Amino acid sequence: MAWLFLFIAGIFEVIWAYCMKMSNGFTLLIPSAICLISMILSVIFLSLAMKNLPLSISYAVWTGIGTLGSFLLGFLVLHENLSTIKIIAAVLIFIGLVAMKLG
Repeated sequence: MAWLFLFIAGIFEVIWAYCMKMSNGFTLLIPSAICLISMILSVIFLSLAMKNLPLSISYAVWTGIGTLGSFLLGFLVLHENLSTIKIIAAVLIFIGLVAMKLG
């Protein structure tokens, strides 16, 4: 269950990052509200995961999910530039997450 909580926390991290971008510096109400609620839910689920997972694993995987999710969302939804070095970096982050899970 801890890994599920950690995955959910990571998804909420991606949501709040996206909504922060969409909030235009917290000047738009709906994206700002979704951002704040997602931040709170992300931390709550992270804390639930940390009941059974070590800090080193929990935090690394949480930020990794957020990083990879934001990277994909930026490219797919916001049409941000994609380069070879960004793809390599994302693959290395993914490999690191898998290694953390297996370790």
